Amino acid sequence: MKTTPLLILFTVLGSLFLTPPALAFCGFYVAKADTSLFNQSSQVVYVRDGNRNVVTMASDYQGDAKDFAMIVPVPTVLKRKQIHITNHAVLKHLDDYSAPRLVEYHDADPCQVAMMYEMAPAAAPMVKRSAKQKAKSLGVTIEAQYTVGEYDILLLSAKESGGLISWLKSEGYKLPRGAEPVVSSYLKQDMKFFVAKVNLKKFDKSGYTRLRPVQIAYNHKKFMLPIRLGTVNAKGKQELFIYALTRKGRVETTNYRTVKLPSGFDIPAYIKDKKLFGKFYKDMFKTQVEKHHGKAVFLEYAWDMNWCDPCAADPLSNNELRELGVFWVQSSPAQTSQTTRKAAPGTILPRPVPARPQNVFISRLHLRYDRNSFPEDLMFQTTGDNANFQGRYVIRHPWTGPAQCEAGDRYFNEELPERFEKEARQLAKLTNWDISDIRKLQKKPGHTPFNDDPDDSWIDSLWK
Repeated sequence: MKTTPLLILFTVLGSLFLTPPALAFCGFYVAKADTSLFNQSSQVVYVRDGNRNVVTMASDYQGDAKDFAMIVPVPTVLKRKQIHITNHAVLKHLDDYSAPRLVEYHDADPCQVAMMYEMAPAAAPMVKRSAKQKAKSLGVTIEAQYTVGEYDILLLSAKESGGLISWLKSEGYKLPRGAEPVVSSYLKQDMKFFVAKVNLKKFDKSGYTRLRPVQIAYNHKKFMLPIRLGTVNAKGKQELFIYALTRKGRVETTNYRTVKLPSGFDIPAYIKDKKLFGKFYKDMFKTQVEKHHGKAVFLEYAWDMNWCDPCAADPLSNNELRELGVFWVQSSPAQTSQTTRKAAPGTILPRPVPARPQNVFISRLHLRYDRNSFPEDLMFQTTGDNANFQGRYVIRHPWTGPAQCEAGDRYFNEELPERFEKEARQLAKLTNWDISDIRKLQKKPGHTPFNDDPDDSWIDSLWK
């Protein structure tokens, strides 16, 4: 049984520049930078209130279902009711809602006005008695077992890491070299192990084409997400997106720097192309990772869930929030899901009015990591900072109509060249792109110079 580095990273120990103004941003949303831009990306939705935790774990695993395995240290033996399987649609909605976005403005006629800135339980197949006996002989205890959705799940405890790894390997789990010290460190903390693999018969009958996210709920005082086990056999760096949902206050890491992404910059209008914006964002993120020596966690979004501005997607409904484990909001039977509503590029979605104040604050964190850059598990805290923030990038389309006035000449001959150069320099700085290539792709609109002397040539022949 293969274990991908992406799937094994979800180890749950405890609970498993320039910033834009705080006022309304407005503008027209035209593109977003969601998780689909990144290969080998994993998502964790982390609901936290007091000592109560609900963690949703999803990966972009694309291999054969029979090769899937998830090994998750947990603080206690989970009961059947503490495990749930959800769908990808609600995670995609959350991703779309919180993704860094591109917005656009259009300059007004410089001769007229100033520029516009302005799940039911199923019977689990029993582990064979010989496997249980072998487990016991190795100091491993099978504490519980369930079938939840398309997954067969075991809860294991062990006296020592060598015995646990030996038993897992004998059952077909191919753990990487170097896993034993990490496993041992969790056993010393009296952790149990949540092990999930695919029940192929149930998966085939389910009709799903990809594995669904797994959710667990439990009480624990520590607010942290261990990631060390996932770096043992990782090939290169991995992407992790964490959506932290709390009653109020931004979430940040305490043992690594939490850094806001550069935001609010004007970039050249040709970046509006969807593929180019994706490339811009990936290269900008890479540049920031390198600037902080690969050891920072980046804040991409922080906002009250009641609204958004500009909206890349509507805020989640109460029912969707409940599905993600936000237990303090009330479900609304009459409320329809908003996942089916999509924002057309170039439109502003109206701010939705929830059935009642949702009292949910979302913090979207993004990190690129490996065992050298992130040697410690992630430790979190909820801050008292409720200020809104989003990764937001702006394109301003020049005026292309006639502008026969002195202000028009200044606009085309002075203001636009200066602005284009500033945009080119900012884009080059954010992405490390060649500035000469950027300049070549910028297109300045043509302009007929203003002449304030009236044409009186017609008088020359009037009385001849």
